[in-house]
Amino acid sequence: MTEGQGAFRRGIRIGVDVGSVRVGVARTDPDGVLAVPVATLARPKAVAAPRTDLDGVADLVAEYEPLEVVVGLPVALDGTEGPAAEAVRAWVTDLMDVLGNRGTAVPVRLVDERMTTAAAAKGLRAAGRDTRSSRAVVDQAAAVMIVQHALDAERAQGAPPGVLVGAPEDTA
Repeated sequence: MTEGQGAFRRGIRIGVDVGSVRVGVARTDPDGVLAVPVATLARPKAVAAPRTDLDGVADLVAEYEPLEVVVGLPVALDGTEGPAAEAVRAWVTDLMDVLGNRGTAVPVRLVDERMTTAAAAKGLRAAGRDTRSSRAVVDQAAAVMIVQHALDAERAQGAPPGVLVGAPEDTA
């Protein structure tokens, strides 16, 4: 069976919402039923600062041994990619380098994340949370939405969602 066809793949997925200030991380259970928030990692402010965000995700990959990492790609409503998407693609390249150097390389997929952060903030407001004081929670909630969307898409389509980074289909 090829990757593009068949039954739902069993295994943990790690979902990542990459922002300019923080990285929200979520994970699924092995059966892909439930996505839960895991962590919010600070992005380094200085260019030369240690990449603790990448190390934090790599630590979680080593801990959970996921089937794959699913990273939200911020695509504009018209489907185009701007500077935010370019920044996420650069972050993913750096993550893949860190994972490879540690010997914990796993597939990384980019999935369309249009509106997930806005939807996560709206959901927290509806639950009575002040999003200004809960920004770390918003990032985790967005990561949950990203990985949950990926699970739902795979079940509906019978194929892994998004674009596998580094694969021939990753032409953008």
